[in-house]
Amino acid sequence: MLPKQQKKIPITAEVVDLDSSDDEGAAVAEFSKNVNKPSNNATIQSKPSNGQPADPIDNQSRSFWKAGAYEIGPSKSTLFQGDLEHARVHPKFLHSNATSHKWAFGAIAELLDNAVDEIRSGATFAKVDRIYNVKDNSPALLFQDDGGGMNPDDIRKCMSLGYSSKTSNTTIGQYGNGFKTSTMRLGADVIVFSRAMKSGCATQSVGLLSYTFLRRTGQDDVIVPMVDFDISDHWAEPIIYSSKDDWSNNLNTILEWSPFASKDELMLQFENIGSHGTKIIIYNLWLNDEGIYELNFDDDDEDIRLRDEANRGNPSKTLKRVLELQSHISYRIRFSLRAYASILYLRKFTNFKIILRGKPVQQLYIADDLKYSKAITYRPTVAPLPMMVETTIGFIKEAPALKVCGFNVYHKNRLIRPFWKVTGDGSCRGDGVVGVLEANFIEPAHDKQDFERSSLFTKLEMRLKQMVMEYWKGHCHLIGYQPDGKNKGNLQNQYTVQPRDGASMQKQSATDSHMHSVQPVIDLSDDLLHQLPGQRTRTTRTSDSGKLPNITGPVAGSAREASLDGLNSRSIDQISEENIQLFNRCQEHIQKEVELKKTIEELENELEEKRKKCARLSSHLENQRMQMLTRQQS
Repeated sequence: MLPKQQKKIPITAEVVDLDSSDDEGAAVAEFSKNVNKPSNNATIQSKPSNGQPADPIDNQSRSFWKAGAYEIGPSKSTLFQGDLEHARVHPKFLHSNATSHKWAFGAIAELLDNAVDEIRSGATFAKVDRIYNVKDNSPALLFQDDGGGMNPDDIRKCMSLGYSSKTSNTTIGQYGNGFKTSTMRLGADVIVFSRAMKSGCATQSVGLLSYTFLRRTGQDDVIVPMVDFDISDHWAEPIIYSSKDDWSNNLNTILEWSPFASKDELMLQFENIGSHGTKIIIYNLWLNDEGIYELNFDDDDEDIRLRDEANRGNPSKTLKRVLELQSHISYRIRFSLRAYASILYLRKFTNFKIILRGKPVQQLYIADDLKYSKAITYRPTVAPLPMMVETTIGFIKEAPALKVCGFNVYHKNRLIRPFWKVTGDGSCRGDGVVGVLEANFIEPAHDKQDFERSSLFTKLEMRLKQMVMEYWKGHCHLIGYQPDGKNKGNLQNQYTVQPRDGASMQKQSATDSHMHSVQPVIDLSDDLLHQLPGQRTRTTRTSDSGKLPNITGPVAGSAREASLDGLNSRSIDQISEENIQLFNRCQEHIQKEVELKKTIEELENELEEKRKKCARLSSHLENQRMQMLTRQQS
C-alpha cells in the first residue's frame, strides 16, 4: 500500500481517516503531522455556496433507520500536485456503521463498557441521565464517569475510526469502533468533554461529532472539530497547534452546532467533572417511525425505556405475555434499561456504581436466585492451554409457573447473550432451566449482542443443550415434571361430578346397555390407562343437547377407586342431567371468552388509533416548535 499523505482540504478541523492505524506510535505521529501542518486559514462553512442548506434535517430523517437516505453530492476535494489518493470517510458511513446496533440498549451498553474499563484508572461511578438541549429544550442523553479522562491525543484516538489501544485481557473493547457506532445509533450528534492529568500536564478537551453539521454543510469527509486547553496553572490556556485562527474556527463550529452558544457555557460543562473524567452528551436523539422519541423518559422517572420494544409483536400475544412475564427479568430487559443494566456485568462491583437517572442500579447475579442449582464444568478444546468453564444451572424460582429458560452467556464479565434458549421449541423439557457462564474462549460480534459463529461456538451450543437434558432428567421431578416433559401435577388432579345430595360414590351397578345409553365421560391419560387396563372413554349424546364435552383428568386416591369401581347409586337420569348442566356451564364460559376476546380486540384497535394520533400530535408540535425557534432566531 502506498504511503498516505496529508490531504489539503479547505477547512481547519480534524479529518478522521478510514485507514486509522492500530499502532499507537504511528497514530500519534500521524496526528502530529496533521495538526501541525499549516492550513489555508479558511473557515468551515456553515452553508454551501448557494446559501441554502444542503440537506435540511426534517422529521423523517430524524428516524434512525431513515437517516442515511439522502443523496451524495459531487466531491468537494481536488488533488493537488504531488498528492496521492487515499481512503476517505463520507459522513454517510457514520450512519451505516451505526446500523450494526439493531438494539438501542446495545449502544448504551457500549458506552457503559467504556466507563467500566476506567475502573482500573480509579473510576467510581458511571452516570446515565436525561438532560435538555438548552438551545431548543429537546431531550438529550448524558453519560459521565470519573475515570482517568482523555488528553488531546486520547480524544483524537477516540474519535478516529478503527483505532483501539485496549489490549488488556479484562477489557471488552477491542475494535476501536464502539464509541462511534453507539453514539451515532442513539442520536445524530455528540459532544465530548474530558479532563486528564497525564505526564504531569493537566488538560481539558472538547470534541464534536455531528452528523447534522456534516449533512447540512454538505461535507464529503468526516470532520471533527476539537479544541484543547492546558489547565496546569489552574486556568484554561488554549493549546494552539497551527494558528489562533484555526483554533478559533474550531471553537466557533462547536458553538454553532452544539447545544452551547457561548464559550462560557461550554466551559461550564467542566465544573462537575472534577480533576479528571469524561462527559458525553448525545443530542438530536432519534425518533421512531411514528415520529416519537425512541427512548422513553416519561413512563418511569428512575428508568429509561424503549418504547417500541415494550409493544413489539402481535398486540394480543404481547398483552398475554406481559401478564405472564412482567415481573421476570428475562422480559423486562427488553425495554427497561435499569433491568438490563442490573445483569449486564457478571461480577458485582465493589467500589463502582452505575447511576441511572439519579438512582444506583442494583446488580443482580442470576445464579443466586436459582432453585436446585448445580455447577457443571465444561472444558472447551482451545489451543494452546486447556481451559475450564464453570456453568451454574438450575430452575428459576418461579418454575414451573413461568416457562423461562436459557443460558446467560458473558464474555470478560460482560453479558453477550441473555437467556439463550438452546433447546428446540415445542417441548416442555427444559422449561424453567436457566444457566450462567462466562465464555472468554469465543469472540463476541461487533455489536456485542451475539457471538461469532465459529466451531467453538457450535461445540458450546451442543454442550449446553446436553447440560439442559441431563439436568432436566435428574431434577425435573423436583418441580412436578416427569423426564418426558409431562406435568406430574396433572396426575394429582381429577375432574369429578359431585352428587347434589352429597351422597358418596359407590360401585357401578348399571348394565352395559345402560352404559351405552348414557354415561359421564372420563378421559384418562395414557400413563394411567396403562396402569388401569380395561378402562376407556365414551362419548354421550342427547337428542336436545348434542355431543357432551369430554371431562378430562385421571383420578387419584380414594376418589380414584370409587370412580373406577363404579358410579354412584343415583339414577342414570340424574347423572345425565348433571352432565347437561356441566355442558351448559361450559357453553356459557365459551360465550364469555368470545365476548372478552372481542372486547380486547376493540380496546387494542382503540389503543392503536390513540398511538397514531399521539404520533401525529407529537410531530405537529415538533414542527411548530422548530418554526417558532426559526422565527426567534431570524
